[in-house]
Amino acid sequence: MLEVSHVEMRFGQKKVLRGVTLTLRQGVYGLLGPNGSGKTTLMRCIAGVYHPAAGTIRTPERIGYLPQRFGMFKQLTVYETMAYFAALKQIPARAQRNEIMECLEQVHLADRAKDRMGALSGGMVRRVGIAQALLGHPELILADEPTAGLDPEERLRFKNVISNLRGGPTVVLSTHIVEDVESNCDHIVLLYGGTVLTEGTADDLRARAAGKVYSVPADKRCLLQQPYHLLREEAETGTLRVLSNLPQPGNLAAPTVEDGYMLYIRGRT
Repeated sequence: MLEVSHVEMRFGQKKVLRGVTLTLRQGVYGLLGPNGSGKTTLMRCIAGVYHPAAGTIRTPERIGYLPQRFGMFKQLTVYETMAYFAALKQIPARAQRNEIMECLEQVHLADRAKDRMGALSGGMVRRVGIAQALLGHPELILADEPTAGLDPEERLRFKNVISNLRGGPTVVLSTHIVEDVESNCDHIVLLYGGTVLTEGTADDLRARAAGKVYSVPADKRCLLQQPYHLLREEAETGTLRVLSNLPQPGNLAAPTVEDGYMLYIRGRT
C-alpha cells in the first residue's frame, strides 16, 4: 500500500505539489493529467528521488521505478544492464540470472540479452526500463510515462505486462494519454495544478460527463450557447463534439473517459 499525506513540493518560488493526499492499495492506478500538472514530481517524491517540502509518504520496502527518461551506459549489454539493477536491488547473485531472464521474457527481449544498449531502438530501451522495474518482485511499481516511444505493438505488449501484474503489487502509471489509463488501469487519479481533482474509475469519469456531451451538426455552430468547450471537429460525419452544461443544438452523445477528463480540466463548462 502507498500512503501520500499532504505532500507539497516547491522549486524556488513555484509550488508544484499542493497538499497531495492519496491512499493506493492493491491494483493498477493511472495518474492522469496534462503536462506540467505535477505528475513526474509526485512520482519522484514517491520514489525517493525528491524530498517533499512538507507532508509524508509511506511506501512498501520493495519499489520498482521506471523514470520518465530511462538511459544506461550504451556499451553495456541488456543483460549487464539488468544485472546492474539487480545488484542495486540486492537480489542474491545465485537468483539473478533466472530473475533477469524472466523479466526480459515479460517484455519480449530475452533474445536481445547479449545486444548492447547502444544498438537498441528507443522503444526497446524503454522496454528494458520496464523490465528493470519488475526486478525483485516489487510491492510497488512506479512507471512515469511508460508508453512513451513505444509503437502500437509494443504498447499492446505493455498492456499485457500490466494485466499479468493484477492481483499482485500496487502499480502507478503516470501519463497524459487518456487511452493509456482507460485500457490499463483499474483506478484513475486526476492531477491538475499540483492538486488531486478526483479519484475514481473510468466509469466514474464517463458518468461525470453524462448529459453534457453533444454531437452538433457543423452548420449549427453559430447556434451554440456559451459557455461550451469544443472537444473536436469530426470531419467524416460533419459534426462537432461539444461539452457543455447548457442544452445545445444537436443530440446528446454517449460520454467517454476523455469527455469526463476534459470536463475537469477545462473548468467544468
